[in-house]
Amino acid sequence: MTCDAGTMPPRIILHADMDCFYAAVEIHDHPGLAGKPVVVGADPKGGIGRGVVSTCSYEARAYGIRSAMPISQAYRLCPDAVFIRPDIARYVQVSEEIMEILRSFGFRCQQVSIDEAFLEISPAGSFFAAQKLAEQMKREIRTDLGITCSLGLAPTKIVAKIASDFHKPDGLTVVEPAEIAAFLAPLPVRRIPGIGSKTEMELHALGIQTIGDLAAYDIQVLIARFGRSAVLLHEAAMGIDGSEVREHHGIKSISKEMTFEHDTGDAGEIVATMGILASEVRRSLAVEHLYFKTVTVRVRYEGFLTKTKAKTLFHYHNDEETIRVCAQGLLRDLFDDRKIRRLGLRLSELKKQDARQQMLFGPDDSGNGQ
Repeated sequence: MTCDAGTMPPRIILHADMDCFYAAVEIHDHPGLAGKPVVVGADPKGGIGRGVVSTCSYEARAYGIRSAMPISQAYRLCPDAVFIRPDIARYVQVSEEIMEILRSFGFRCQQVSIDEAFLEISPAGSFFAAQKLAEQMKREIRTDLGITCSLGLAPTKIVAKIASDFHKPDGLTVVEPAEIAAFLAPLPVRRIPGIGSKTEMELHALGIQTIGDLAAYDIQVLIARFGRSAVLLHEAAMGIDGSEVREHHGIKSISKEMTFEHDTGDAGEIVATMGILASEVRRSLAVEHLYFKTVTVRVRYEGFLTKTKAKTLFHYHNDEETIRVCAQGLLRDLFDDRKIRRLGLRLSELKKQDARQQMLFGPDDSGNGQ
């Protein structure tokens, strides 16, 4: 693609998504695991363990195992799988190395999770040049770190994210402006980020199966059914997304949510899942070198009733144990024996530590909150 003199260069967004990240790191570090079904998550304890799957290799997915699945179910599906407890510190280390590689290309970079990032690579000037850069990024990550990633290139963040998931693993999908409608139209509506099983079922009830169906649907009918969020749904189906790629300066909060495969009242599974969320937000703290003071737990029950409770600590902290203890206490206050659909955990009142502070204070003593 080229631009005539006097015309604006195309907007080009890249979304990078590591393939089965935790499992990929484990396989790289332990080559004997290659080709085996690898499940990273809680201890299955012979099929009676509590907790959930964090991630798994593609060989494990062939057995029907998926992220957030109860670990006991994963064990039943493939008892011969290799079950590994997460090595949080190692994953954070690799994540930092990935982001260093991506940022080394000199484009604006927005890390959105431990294994995902957006890059604003419009300065490349064309999708052809952007594709060559994307191929180079993939090579460097694979060569330096021994893992693969899937990349999407598109004019908007939402299309780039959908594109990165189009050919996995180790894929690269390019969607130029004139190709957006044709690319999105045949995909199932669930491919739109943020559409879960509940919204998917409601859309199916309207006869909307694909993104093309959603894009062509009467917006007024959608508004009557979904309210103001219908506009965002409709725009997403058309690939419209004006949001910018933003570097994280002064992050206000760090949060993670997990939706259960089925609404559950199993206290053991609920507590174990909150433990996974505590590990996830602790990882994000480590990536950004942040400390927190406020912990918030959000519980969505069956029927979509949502309750939230927060606790603010006297000092700043950055350790997983403090997160876990606070979160479990708040969860006990919120839990009322109703089945739970989704759990959320958020850390706020964040503070960055500079190198000198990190030398002076340990992880549990950040200067008395000053």
